[in-house]
Amino acid sequence: MKPVLYLNIPIPAEYMPLLTDAFEVVMATNDAERKQARSRLAEAVAVLTNGSIGFSPEEIDAAPKLKVLSAYGVGTENLAIDHAKSKGIAVSNGAGSNAVTVADHALALMLGAFRKVPKFDRVVHDGGWRDGQDLLPILSRKRVGIVGMGRIGELVAKRVLGFDCEVAYHTRNKRDALPYAYFANVLALATWCDVLVLAMPGGPATRHMVNAEVLTALGPKGFLVNVARGSAVDTAALAEALKNKTIAGAGLDVYESEPAKPEPLLGFETLVLSPHVAGSSHEAVEGQVTLFIENAQRVFRGESVTTPV
Repeated sequence: MKPVLYLNIPIPAEYMPLLTDAFEVVMATNDAERKQARSRLAEAVAVLTNGSIGFSPEEIDAAPKLKVLSAYGVGTENLAIDHAKSKGIAVSNGAGSNAVTVADHALALMLGAFRKVPKFDRVVHDGGWRDGQDLLPILSRKRVGIVGMGRIGELVAKRVLGFDCEVAYHTRNKRDALPYAYFANVLALATWCDVLVLAMPGGPATRHMVNAEVLTALGPKGFLVNVARGSAVDTAALAEALKNKTIAGAGLDVYESEPAKPEPLLGFETLVLSPHVAGSSHEAVEGQVTLFIENAQRVFRGESVTTPV
């Protein structure tokens, strides 16, 4: 018999065979499925979820056979990690498996915001032309400050170096092996840079890390790019900064109200938005599913996961 996997997040259909080949999959991706699947938790030896939906202490208690609890992506904010570990359950995530995709998307947001690509797309579709359009800055040779220098941050740095940008970073702890300047706090980094890129984990420690003071420090020629978590940016402060031209623009893949529209941020031509898809690509999905299966099989063999939380 195949081990039972409790799956409470949707996986693109073309990659489901990777899971069904290895597991008996119990689908719990919506309220109706979860209600029906609740009784199957007692059989589950593996859970695949994400940081947004998570897995609660009560659900863990209802799954006495559970051996591995895994987040599909990097985020783990709604996983009952301590409770799981107290019961000897291995906890892992998809660290690194979608980093290339997120870094590519961060660069797309930068270029889209700098060059107002969405605005000009609408201009052409409406029959307009370049006459009367503002001159815009370029990304090349700008200072890029990266908050969070994990795999995603490193790949963002690698990409902007190709634009002859100067890179600096902020993390909780300085990484001496990196060749970039280190700033001890986000405010100092924002004061230095032209582009502030958020690529760090979410959670209480980073909530509203980018506030009115940081946006003022970023300045009227500065841009904000967020491929981390929406909670890291104070939405009201950002709306005011865009309205008053305290900053030049922003590119956001995440926002506090998601999946609901970020109403205070709508209507600014200096803002580029995408619906939390920075980590989505064929390559990323295959990599995340494959990593989960490898981690689960390692646990079943009595080995440690390769991406522990």
